[in-house]
Amino acid sequence: MSADQTLKTTPLHALHLELGAKMVPFAGYEMPVQYPSGVMAEHKHTRAAAGLFDVSHMGQVRLLGAGAAAALETLVPVDIVDLGEFKQRYALFTNDQGGIMDDLMVCRRAEDLFVVVNAGCKDQDIAHMQEHLAGRCEVQPLPDQALLALQGPQAATVLARLNPGVAQLTFMTGGFFELDGIPVFLTRSGYTGEDGYEISVAGDRAIELARKLLAHEEVKPIGLGARDSLRLEAGLCLYGHDIDQGTTPVEAALTWAIQKVRRAGGARAGGYPGAAIIDAQLANGVAKKRVGLVSSERMPVREGARLVDADGNEIGVVTSGTLGPTVGKPVALAYVQTAFAAQGTEIFALVRDKRTPMTVSPTPFTPNRYYRG
Repeated sequence: MSADQTLKTTPLHALHLELGAKMVPFAGYEMPVQYPSGVMAEHKHTRAAAGLFDVSHMGQVRLLGAGAAAALETLVPVDIVDLGEFKQRYALFTNDQGGIMDDLMVCRRAEDLFVVVNAGCKDQDIAHMQEHLAGRCEVQPLPDQALLALQGPQAATVLARLNPGVAQLTFMTGGFFELDGIPVFLTRSGYTGEDGYEISVAGDRAIELARKLLAHEEVKPIGLGARDSLRLEAGLCLYGHDIDQGTTPVEAALTWAIQKVRRAGGARAGGYPGAAIIDAQLANGVAKKRVGLVSSERMPVREGARLVDADGNEIGVVTSGTLGPTVGKPVALAYVQTAFAAQGTEIFALVRDKRTPMTVSPTPFTPNRYYRG
């Protein structure tokens, strides 16, 4: 256990220690940052086979009641009402300035909406829903549920050995299953850019399920270090870094998440915090925009690095950066002035006072391999 006794632990904590994980504080929890093989090996294994992640620190919530979907639409700029049963959608909580309070996943089930929120925002998000949805639906946190993610090109093969039915799911769909006798709710989704599943399981059966998965030669445990490099290569935002209360969905290049029905002129336009600001930005544009950057040099460009143009004028800042193990080059997400946001634009990152050339590039940096059927 960490010396900091205030840190919480997930139901898989004992297994992480048994597997030799290096544990670190993260979002109020003691979490595995890596296992003995190291971050690079874990990253490459996930891209080649199947990696098992403990994401139990994230928040799981049920929204119950006939009006739950319409109620949730008062907090997000996303179409929830038209979401089909067992379909999942990416969503965003916004504030009155149009800033992003958190990003989340929502799946419609027969009896409820199943919501997964980020660990660092969990308490805030649950309180936000309880305050604003009270009287319209019941907000039921699920603190006794663990959450595992099995990610990689062999994930479906492995999981189908425990229940062949999971192979029929497509990206962003879910269902209730038994995995070798263990009841779970799972979705075919994840945050690595690979095919895979996120599995909600009772906390007291989480280690049992993890052991069943790790018994397959294709599966190895993966820590937070590789989770971060995998999601960055996939061009996926990390809350508190690439998106936050001071960035809007338009600035963050997440407008694909705002369906036409929720935009100005749509059947259920507006009605969520910051709607007027976001609609104005959709119509008129923004001063800064999130972009992907790639460098042909080997020097990694980290979060916080300032970006300049050819004349040395400051034009933006890096929000996430690493030497992409799959790409083989430094990759980054950054905010730049919109005039420099076009793909192919050459700019410079200041790394130890040296100018590192970078090119605005499309994301993902390595192709996504989601299973769409």
